[in-house]
Amino acid sequence: MKNIIKISLISLITLSFFNSCRDAIDIVQDGEINNQQTFKSVTDLQKYLFGDVYTTMSNTGPVTVSAFLTDETGLGSANSTLTPGMHQFFLDPSDATSSSLWLSNYATINRVNRLLAAAELITPATSAEQITYNSVIAQARVIRAFAYFTLETYFSTDLKNDDALGVILTTKVPVNDEKLPRVKNSEIFALIDSDLSFADTNLVDNTNYFYISKNFINAFKARYYLYRGKHALAKQFATKVINESGLSLVGVNTLPTSTPGSSAWHASLNSYASTSAIAKMYNDKERGEIIFALSRPTSGSWTNIGTIFNTNNSTLGGSPLYDMGRNLFNILDSTPGDIRRYIYVDPTSKIDANYATNPDYKNSDVLVIDKYPGKYQGTNPLRNDEKVFRLSEMYLILAECAVVENDFVTAAGYIKQIRDKRNYLGPVTLPTYTSAAQAYSDILLERRVELAFEGHRYIDLKRLGALANKSIDRHPTDDVSTVPTTLPVTDYRFTLPIPRNEVQGNPTITQNPGYK
Repeated sequence: MKNIIKISLISLITLSFFNSCRDAIDIVQDGEINNQQTFKSVTDLQKYLFGDVYTTMSNTGPVTVSAFLTDETGLGSANSTLTPGMHQFFLDPSDATSSSLWLSNYATINRVNRLLAAAELITPATSAEQITYNSVIAQARVIRAFAYFTLETYFSTDLKNDDALGVILTTKVPVNDEKLPRVKNSEIFALIDSDLSFADTNLVDNTNYFYISKNFINAFKARYYLYRGKHALAKQFATKVINESGLSLVGVNTLPTSTPGSSAWHASLNSYASTSAIAKMYNDKERGEIIFALSRPTSGSWTNIGTIFNTNNSTLGGSPLYDMGRNLFNILDSTPGDIRRYIYVDPTSKIDANYATNPDYKNSDVLVIDKYPGKYQGTNPLRNDEKVFRLSEMYLILAECAVVENDFVTAAGYIKQIRDKRNYLGPVTLPTYTSAAQAYSDILLERRVELAFEGHRYIDLKRLGALANKSIDRHPTDDVSTVPTTLPVTDYRFTLPIPRNEVQGNPTITQNPGYK
């Protein structure tokens, strides 16, 4: 574990993940941490939670992996990268994106373990302070559980197999010479379950969707159990979110008054002054159906998630690095009335009807991704809150659970509810499924569209690809012509590699299959 911590500190400082209290967390000093000087009260714990634990959370890793390693994006007109990388399906243990995902989540886990160790030295003075103390610990433990779940999702070969190899388990601040092995999934799941159980009893709920809440826990459990194949529990907690969160699916009400689909209509819809509820959800003016998001204020040195796709802003003139995958756009463009065709694509985009035969397709067909348009104030053109859980995901989870129960009509109903809310022409036709494979295929399609650029596609293909007889679905114009347009869902690259530095520095670590 020595190398995890050293690598995490060096790499994450470089990436500006550490925002405060750096002197207090320098743990590469003979393994010593003076918690008694750093933490003297419950207030100190609370400040550390808000300033040094929440701030390490990030969704950029999952978004990047799904965008580059599947069919969500194509090379943008401003992308001159010549070195093979993730978008060309070149993935090895030295890959920066997968390494960052590993490191950032272990940085979060280390911060939580640090807080929990400090909490053992503090005795609340009053009953009210005890409640706050317990809630601080509850929030921290949920954050740790979510970090471990994220690691398991990307670095374990099979979340449905408790005996499959998971990740490194540590519940304390490590000393310098520790070298810990990976453990079975069951051991990681046991810690996650314990952390969530503690939070169920001790969390003081709140309505601020930037902080851990009952809604977050229920949504987390719904996804967690779904990925593990425990569909009855996934259904239970997705239903709780829908029934108890007070949220509802965002509709397409209050649209621009000009002709739907016209250039003027599209520009008005996507503008910072837009009156559309769905546009305001994505430009951070309104909460909409967001269950939990990572706050990214206009001030401060936060990561700008939009830089994954664009250089300066989300317009044609903003130097797009990656634009929308052509087949994804074709799905949206062929669905009459789907508001996402316009919300996700900037109105300045260049759309070439002859993209398939134009040799200059990279410059003639530029589908600028606008799902991260910047904050509505207009001062941060690539900065948006990172949406981790939205209500539509809960409906998609319920649809999947219904297929497991062979209730195809109910599954279709959940899909229709989402599509109805996203269509400005009115209610859509209820899908009809005659087999589980057909139902899974349509659910996978709706997840592809609804959750695009939010970090789901890679894992969805790994989970559902075989059941739906689907895999990565790129158009040849998404990259250079020599790059394959798909991978089998059984390919080893549907599990990320353990970072090379981790393996080289820790002889107890086992690398994932297929990587050297």
